[in-house]
Formats: sequence, structure tokens, C-alpha cells
Amino acid sequence: MFVDSHCHLDDEKLKGDLDNVVAEFKAAGVGIVIDIGCDANTSEIVKTQAENYDGVYFAAGIHPMDVKDAANSDLDRIKELAKHPKCVAVGEIGLDYYWDTTFKEKQKEFFVKQIDLAYNLNLPINIHIRDAMGDAVEILKANADKLKFGGVMHCYSGSAETAKELIKLGLYISFGGTLTFKNARKTQEVAKLVPIDRILTETDSPYLAPEPKRGTVNSPKNIPLVVKKLSELRGESPQEIETAVYNNTLKLFKKINV
Repeated sequence: MFVDSHCHLDDEKLKGDLDNVVAEFKAAGVGIVIDIGCDANTSEIVKTQAENYDGVYFAAGIHPMDVKDAANSDLDRIKELAKHPKCVAVGEIGLDYYWDTTFKEKQKEFFVKQIDLAYNLNLPINIHIRDAMGDAVEILKANADKLKFGGVMHCYSGSAETAKELIKLGLYISFGGTLTFKNARKTQEVAKLVPIDRILTETDSPYLAPEPKRGTVNSPKNIPLVVKKLSELRGESPQEIETAVYNNTLKLFKKINV
């Protein structure tokens, strides 16, 4: 069974045809999908989607770019959503300095608050980091005692050295469509080095479709292409990768019931 640990089924490009999207990824052998919230409102939407489809779970959280307009009341809503039986993580949370650096301190504040929230609810975290790896690692190390329930570095693009530090903190490394891109040499080198018991797969759909479908609307049905690339890079069979990712998923996201 294939796993998509990070997608956005609430996106306009997917939600209008969701019955077909779900049917297609199930036909491709993808049996577990985690639908990711980016703020309180989208976390409500992905909760409803998870309720409506077998094999679909969700994460509730406030994305670093969405904390700009967020209030503590939004964190209260995330806390309540995270208690849902099909909410398997708090996320996506983290730091993103790529688009806007005017509210870095608020990003850091909400990152720490959501790490704390997840810890208090016995949940792992789903982490988004872009152009902010130094600050992110510093925060994660400072809150290492709150990482007891683990977490995943979504769509990892950092160095091999940093990946080793994150693994020591108990985190998993997730690879998506970018792994298949010709210019993704750094990520491909990391994929060769991460222990097989710390690898997850994702699509981040509808974004970042893997080769040879780059430029199209991505969907969880493309997970086998990510597994194929991991197999090629690591010299392990696709079945070995698929099985390891499935086992890793159940180990990290303990509320998944299959």
C-alpha cells in the first residue's frame, strides 16, 4: 500500500472533482492519504474531507505564511480539531522566509506554540520550512523535549548534514515530486543517505507533480512515481520502499487505523 503523507485535497484544482481524485489514487494503490490544513478554516475543510473518504486522514495547523493574520483563537480551533479521531498530526507548521520576512517573530512564536500543542495532545508535527532552516533547527533543538511524538520534515530540501541532525531529534524525512527533478541533486543525495526507517513519501498535490508529469495538476495517484525514483536512487526495490514507508507511516501517525 502506497502512502501520501502530505497533500491538499481542499485546493480548488482538486476538490471540485474529489470523488474521481480519490478513485484514481485508490486504483493506483495509494491507500493512506493525509490531507493538510494551512489555517483554521482549511483545517475544518480537510476534516470534513477525511470524514467523507476511507483512507483519508488530516492534519490541522497554521502554515507559517498564514500566521500573519492568525490569532490565539485560531490556535484554540486547531486544538479542538486535533482531537478528532482522524486528525493524525498538527500541521503544516514551521517557518517560511521566502515570500515575506516582515513577521519572522510571529512565525517563530506560532511554530513553538503549535509544537507545544501537538505535544500536549500526543501528536506528531508536520513541518514546512523554506529559506529558514537555521532558525527552524534552532527552535526544534530548543524544544527537543516536546518532540516525543515525532514529526516529519515535509518536502525536505535541506542538506544531508541537517537531515542527520533532524533524524537525531526523532524526525522523519519526506520526499515528493521535487525528488524526480533533474536539478534536485542535493535532495537526491539526501534521499540516498536517510535510513529507510525514516523515509516518508508525499505529493504536496496539487503542486510539484513528479517527472514525467511535471507541470500538470498533481494528485496522490502519482506517489508510485516518487517511490520509483527513491528505488532508483537507493538501490532498493520499489516494494521494499513501499513497505518501509507504510510501516513508517503507521509508526509515526499512530491514530491511523487500517
